[in-house]
Amino acid sequence: MERFVTAGGIAVHILDSEKGEKCIILLHGYLETMYIWSEFVELLSKQYRVIVIDVPGHGLTDYAPADPSGDRINTMDFCATVVKGVLDKCLVSKAIIGGHSLGGYIALACCRLYPETFEKLILFNSHPYEDPEEKAIDRKREIEIIESGKLLMLASVSIPKMYSRANLRDMDEKIRETRELCETHDPMGIVASIKGMQLRPNASSLLSDSKIPVMVIAGDQDNFMPTPMILKMRESFPKVRFEELIGCGHNSFVERPVEVLDKVISFIG
Repeated sequence: MERFVTAGGIAVHILDSEKGEKCIILLHGYLETMYIWSEFVELLSKQYRVIVIDVPGHGLTDYAPADPSGDRINTMDFCATVVKGVLDKCLVSKAIIGGHSLGGYIALACCRLYPETFEKLILFNSHPYEDPEEKAIDRKREIEIIESGKLLMLASVSIPKMYSRANLRDMDEKIRETRELCETHDPMGIVASIKGMQLRPNASSLLSDSKIPVMVIAGDQDNFMPTPMILKMRESFPKVRFEELIGCGHNSFVERPVEVLDKVISFIG
């Protein structure tokens, strides 16, 4: 059922398949909406209860209230309180959580703040590190572009980069759909999310010490999570299960849904 709930003090757009003994909540990435998961949810919901949401600042979900200084920032911790609130409204006490890119940063915060709620963590093309200096510069530039009224132009450039070059033709329809859905974003909600990513802390300790089982799904042609980063993660987090897809970009669950589904089912049990 698709509906709105109030969580973390804001209106949140969600879809809940409602059926299934185990529940998995999926969080999309930057510039996406919950509809990025549509085809994957159709497969996954045959075995599990699946909840997807528009994360704060994206799609039809509101974004963080103003802080004492007047800034509205979707910090990872704020987004985590929203996710927990959604699960509470859906009467879910235990869940597996999966996050894609930005959604992975939020999922890490969820597991840090609410370890009793989340049984397992799946990072889809996501990592625990803070922004390097060159990425911080890119974030500032993106804010300037959005504040000048060019969010859709930014989306047109950024979204195709989420896919392997070899898969672009096959992904034409999904790219078009994602770009069109960017018209539902409040531009300042996207800015609030960028600011939240700028402020996010390094979450490496969670992958090193967490008692929550973790799986990372990566693509060997990911423009945003390059091979050296994947190798670094493999060496740094020996307890984490890594699954690398050959010939796949940043949106692994869209490019290779059946292959990713098999890995998710194997991990969840």
